Amino acid sequence: MKNKYPDRISTTPIKITNSAGVPLPGIDVTVIQLTSGLKFGCAGFETIQTVNGLLQGDENTSAIKRVEKMLEIFNFITLPFYWGRFESVRGKPMTRETLNAAKWLCERGVLVKGHPLCWHTVCADWLLEFDDLEILKLQLERINREVTDFKGYIDTWDVVNEVVIMPDFDRYDNAVTRICKREGRVALVKKLFDEARAANPKATLLINDFDMSEDYSDLVTKLLDAGVCIDAIGLQSHMHQGVWSLEKTEEILERFSKFGLPLHFTEINLVSGDLMPKHIVDLNDWIPDNWPSTPEGEERQAQQLVTFYETLFNYPLVEAFTYWSFTDGGWLNAPCGLVTKDARQKPAYDALYNLIHKKWRTPEQILKTDENGVIEVTGFFGTYLAKFPGGSVEFEISKK
Repeated sequence: MKNKYPDRISTTPIKITNSAGVPLPGIDVTVIQLTSGLKFGCAGFETIQTVNGLLQGDENTSAIKRVEKMLEIFNFITLPFYWGRFESVRGKPMTRETLNAAKWLCERGVLVKGHPLCWHTVCADWLLEFDDLEILKLQLERINREVTDFKGYIDTWDVVNEVVIMPDFDRYDNAVTRICKREGRVALVKKLFDEARAANPKATLLINDFDMSEDYSDLVTKLLDAGVCIDAIGLQSHMHQGVWSLEKTEEILERFSKFGLPLHFTEINLVSGDLMPKHIVDLNDWIPDNWPSTPEGEERQAQQLVTFYETLFNYPLVEAFTYWSFTDGGWLNAPCGLVTKDARQKPAYDALYNLIHKKWRTPEQILKTDENGVIEVTGFFGTYLAKFPGGSVEFEISKK
C-alpha cells in the first residue's frame, strides 16, 4: 500500500498461528479494516427523540431514516447536555432519555460525547435564585452527577464551552457568567475540570471554544500552567459566512498544534444555501424564517467540505472531526445539514462518506505469511481482522 499519509498510516507485524500457537508459514491471509482509529462524528441530538419514541407519524419516520443514515458514516456522536434544557426544572434532569440514547449508540459501536457540562448560554434560569457561592456548588454537583451517571457510556466531555467570552457575556444575565466573573476564567475552569476528573479519572476532557484567536491560545497556556489537565482542545468552525481560507485554517492549526495536545474540530458547519451576510458579527443575530438549501449551494458545500476535511486530515494532531449538525434547520435554522429534513442525502453526505469509508480506509488485502508465520500489514490507524484457513485474529494499527 502506497503511503500518501505518513502521519495516518503505519505498518505492524502480525504472527499467524493455529489454535495450539504454532506459526503458520506460507498461507494466504485476508486482512480487512473494521474501524477507523480517528473519530468521525456529528451532532446526533435527534437520536434522543427516536430512541425514546418522542416523535409521531411522518416526522418519526423521517427522523429514523436520518439516524440510520447518520450511523452509516459516523463512529462518534455528540449528545446535548445544555443545562437549561437538560434540567429546565430543578431536580428533573433528562437523564433517563439521554442515557437510553447513549446506550443505544454504544451498542452499535459508536463512541459518544457529552456537550457541554458548563456554558453561560442555555443555562438553567432557576440558578439565578441563588447567590454566587451556591451557584458554583450546584455547577460542580451537576458535573459530578452527569459524569458519574453516564460513566461507561459517555466518557468524552466538553467540560466547559466558550470560556474566552464567558465573563464578558452581556446579552442577558446568567448564572455561569456570574461565577466566572467572581472566580476568574482560570480558577473556574480548574475547578470544573478537577470535578469531572474526580468523577471519572479515565474520561477524555475537553475545553471548547469558537474564538480561534490568540485570546483562546493564551487562555489554554494559562490553564496548562495552572495545572488544568486538558486532554484535547476543542475548536469550533461554524462557517455560515463562507468556508475558511486555506491560510486561515493552517494558521489556526499551527496556533493550537504548539500545545502538542489532540485537536478536536467539534462543530464544523458549511452552508448549502445563501451565505450569511458578512456584516453580521454575532452569528446568532441572523436567523431568517426561511433559509433554503439550493442546488448550487449543495455543490459548493460538498466541494468545500472535502477541501476542509482533507486539510485537517493532513495535520496529525487532529483526531476528531464533528460535523454540526446532520440535518438541515439545526442551529440558527441554517441549511448546514448533510441531509434534508425528509432524509434526502446531499452531495456533501456522499462526499464525506467517500472520504471516510473509501479514501481513508485500507482496502481489503491478501498477504502471505513468511517462514515464521508473520505478515507485515500496512494501513490506516484502526482495528483489523485477519482471516486465514481455520481461524481469524483481530488486531490494531496505531500511531507508533
